[in-house]
Amino acid sequence: MRELTYAEALREGLRQAMTADPGVFIIGEDIGVYGGAFGVSAGLLDEFGEERVIDTPISEAGIAGACIGAALTGMRPVGEIQFMDFITLSMEQLVLQAAKVRFMFGGKASVPMVLRTPGGSGTGAAAQHSESLENWFVHVPGLKVVMPSTPYDAKGLLLAAIDDNNPVIFVEHKLLYKTKGDVPEEAYRVPLSQTRVVREGQHVTVVATSIMVVRALQAAEELAKEGIELEIVDPRTLKPLDEAPIIESVKKTGRVLVVHEAVEVGGFGGEVVARIASSEAFDYLEAPVRRLGALDIPIPYNRELEYHTVPQVEDIVRDARKLARNEF
Repeated sequence: MRELTYAEALREGLRQAMTADPGVFIIGEDIGVYGGAFGVSAGLLDEFGEERVIDTPISEAGIAGACIGAALTGMRPVGEIQFMDFITLSMEQLVLQAAKVRFMFGGKASVPMVLRTPGGSGTGAAAQHSESLENWFVHVPGLKVVMPSTPYDAKGLLLAAIDDNNPVIFVEHKLLYKTKGDVPEEAYRVPLSQTRVVREGQHVTVVATSIMVVRALQAAEELAKEGIELEIVDPRTLKPLDEAPIIESVKKTGRVLVVHEAVEVGGFGGEVVARIASSEAFDYLEAPVRRLGALDIPIPYNRELEYHTVPQVEDIVRDARKLARNEF
């Protein structure tokens, strides 16, 4: 199978969706001539023209509002927020409008829109361009939240999100755009709300999201040299969460570490821990459930400080080793 980068997989998914359905269009800042801040939409303007690849003024509320209005009329817009930090400016449109319309109108209206946004640190972009805010949207009834960690999942989940009749927040980590993986040519779908066991193991379950899946796999290779086998579970869709594979994995290993890049306080890991604690997996635990997230500070500009603010491979190795050895 051919390899594509994460960004190329997203672009191919957009191209195939736009080719198959004239109601699909993309809209955002600098997505046309410039090709997007991270190059995802490069070349699509030449293929589909200005009516379907729409450059907007710098107005995140305007992008979200245009998507909602278009979706209500039967189109399937894919908006792009250039950096996840700026999604804060579209919160009224997303939280009070997109998330609630279908419920408030008794199912007679739908908002089939996708809002793509790059999140996360690692590029030296400092405190206003490096946040991971996905759990804000997990908290909102009516929104779906997706975080692919591989090129294969990026394309398949994007196509599934475009098909969905609900608003989907689609979070792409900046450091994943250049990663490569096998991606089929056909327009396949990865179903939303389908958790995947990425790596089989027997000693510690690691529930990881986005870039942390990649780091957890690297940590697993290190710990395997010590005889510690990690089982890595990737939710892929944070909401609605497919919790069954997580519960089964915890029952198997008896130990669990939940890892995400977002600030640990109020992060998605707390929800996962609560699900485990209130499930049958609780009786199988051999050690307390552990969380590993970012420090409770804005992302620093200094590269060394930035590195140590969010979980890295060595942090996962350290915490998983402690769990395996009952050292907590």
